[in-house]
Amino acid sequence: MSVSKLDDYKKKRLVNSLVRAIRILETFSHNEKMGVTEISKKLGLPKSTTHVIVNTLVHEGILEKDINTNNYQLGLKLFELGNRARSNLEIRKVATPYLKDLNEFFDETVHLTILDNYEVLYVECFESTKRLRTYSVIGVRAPLHCTAVGKAIMAFLPEEEILKVIKEKRLQRFTQNTITEKDLLMKELQKIRKLGYAVDNMEHEEGVKCVGAPIRNHLGNVFASISVSGPSQRFGTEKIADIAKKVMSVANEISRKMGFKG
Repeated sequence: MSVSKLDDYKKKRLVNSLVRAIRILETFSHNEKMGVTEISKKLGLPKSTTHVIVNTLVHEGILEKDINTNNYQLGLKLFELGNRARSNLEIRKVATPYLKDLNEFFDETVHLTILDNYEVLYVECFESTKRLRTYSVIGVRAPLHCTAVGKAIMAFLPEEEILKVIKEKRLQRFTQNTITEKDLLMKELQKIRKLGYAVDNMEHEEGVKCVGAPIRNHLGNVFASISVSGPSQRFGTEKIADIAKKVMSVANEISRKMGFKG
C-alpha cells in the first residue's frame, strides 16, 4: 500500500471511529445506564469495537462507569461542554442589542469575542460609519496577550491557565508595542484586573487602538469580551477613558443577562 493510500486509510478509520463514538453517545437517554453488550446490540457494532470506544470515552470523562454494575452513563464532561456551547450560542443573541447601541453611541467599530482554545474568536461585529475605521473580522482568531478583548479575558483566568497560555501560545510580537516579556504581561494583567478593562495600544495592529471589557457567565467565569476599536488618532486619553466606562457598563449588563449575579 502506498503512503498516500495508507494515510487515506488511516483518516477513514479515524473518521469512522469518531462517527461510532457519536452514535454510542446518541443511544443514551437521560440518566440511562447501559452495558457494552446492550450498546453493541443497539448499534450493530462488534462488542470488541464498542468496548474500545466506550473505554476511550470513559477515559476522557464523556462517559462514566458504574463499578458495581459495569454499566455506563453520560459523564459530567458532556454537561460542561453543553453549557459552554449554550453560552456561546446565547451570547450573540443577548449581546447584539447592546453592541448596536455601543456602536451608535461612539460610531466606532464594536466586536464581540469568545474564549476558544486560549485564543479569542470574533463572533459579532458592528462597524463604524466613518471612512477611516476598523473592519469586521468575524470568524477570525487572535492572541490573548496583545488584543484588548484577549487581555480582558486573560486577566481573569486562573494563574495556572495564564501561565499555560504563555507557555503554549508564546508571546509573539506583532508590533513594537506588543508585550513579549512574561513579567511585563503579568503586571499588565494585574492592572487590568484593578481597572476592569483592557487597552490595546497598537499592540496587535499598527495604528489601531481598542478598549475591551470581560463578560462573565452564570458561574462568574469570564468566557467572552467586547471591545470598541478605531484608528489611534481618534483614541486619545480622554476618549479611551470615556469608552472604558461605557464598555464596562455594557459588559456588566450583558453578564447579568447571562445569569451572573455579582
